[in-house]
Amino acid sequence: MKLFIENILDLFYPLFKRFFSKRTFRYAACGGTNTLFDILLFFVNYNFILHKQVLNLGIVVISPHIAAFLLAFLITFPTGFLLMRYIVFTESPLKGRIQFFRYFVTVSFSIFLNYVFLKLFVEHFHIYPTISKVITTFIVIGFSYMLQRNFSFKVKGSRSL
Repeated sequence: MKLFIENILDLFYPLFKRFFSKRTFRYAACGGTNTLFDILLFFVNYNFILHKQVLNLGIVVISPHIAAFLLAFLITFPTGFLLMRYIVFTESPLKGRIQFFRYFVTVSFSIFLNYVFLKLFVEHFHIYPTISKVITTFIVIGFSYMLQRNFSFKVKGSRSL
């Protein structure tokens, strides 16, 4: 699967070579695909699984847009990690468990930002949840790339940014 994904990305890379380094292109392609997958899962969860209704777990009640986000996260967190580890940041000498922990830390901050922006856009600005998710995603992407590159999958001696 790794080789298949790399071959597909390498097929399209020449079109973007003058704009991006190979790693940045792979990050954009893998991250973008995982992000689209996340938005699709969010939409399906919100509209068809939760039916736009609150999720009552007995001890806590979760708004439908936050529950949809959390359900999508359960799938896209591992897929995102695997893509970043095996396709994008392959030169990192860190052990997998260290990368996973660091990835979890960076993603945790992204979750916090997602939560805050979703609450803000949906509950205060009254923007439709799926559109709010898309806006939120664009805000978090740049921050996430810098943290993953310079923390989660850092290569010793590499320059920042």
